[in-house]
Amino acid sequence: MLGEIGRVHGLKGWLKLISFTSPIENILDYTHFNAQVGGQPQELEIDEHRRQSKALLVHFKGYDDPETARLLTGTELTIANEKLPQLERGEFYWHQLVGLKVVNQHEQVFGRVSRLLETGANDVLVVKADSESIDERERLIPYLVDSVVIEIDLENQTIRVDWEADYLD
Repeated sequence: MLGEIGRVHGLKGWLKLISFTSPIENILDYTHFNAQVGGQPQELEIDEHRRQSKALLVHFKGYDDPETARLLTGTELTIANEKLPQLERGEFYWHQLVGLKVVNQHEQVFGRVSRLLETGANDVLVVKADSESIDERERLIPYLVDSVVIEIDLENQTIRVDWEADYLD
């Protein structure tokens, strides 16, 4: 997910755009998005955009008044993976990490990555316990490559971490 559509802004169908890219303007590198509108898959096209203080404002083609635009509020925006830029070896998009099993250096399974948090200092893996987990705890594990995160194996859907089971979050 690259972003989410926020509330209506003004009388001509403009909407706030909540970007999950860094920097936030990078979402504007794309104009066509996949979305679920009213439970139906739809392609949305940004035909105009502007920056307002700390927010991005966008207009989607065909949504020209507040009532129609309001239908988009809360809609998640995605694009096909093949449209994303290629990453360097050892780099990953967050969506690639969500769902991976997290195992420590003692082969203890902590659960699966449910999401990631951006904290400023470093990103954090939110690991939720599942049926394979050693306990029922949710763990917050710093995403520090080569010190805490030892290996990411997309083929085997596993993240190996140097993290003890009894570390407090």
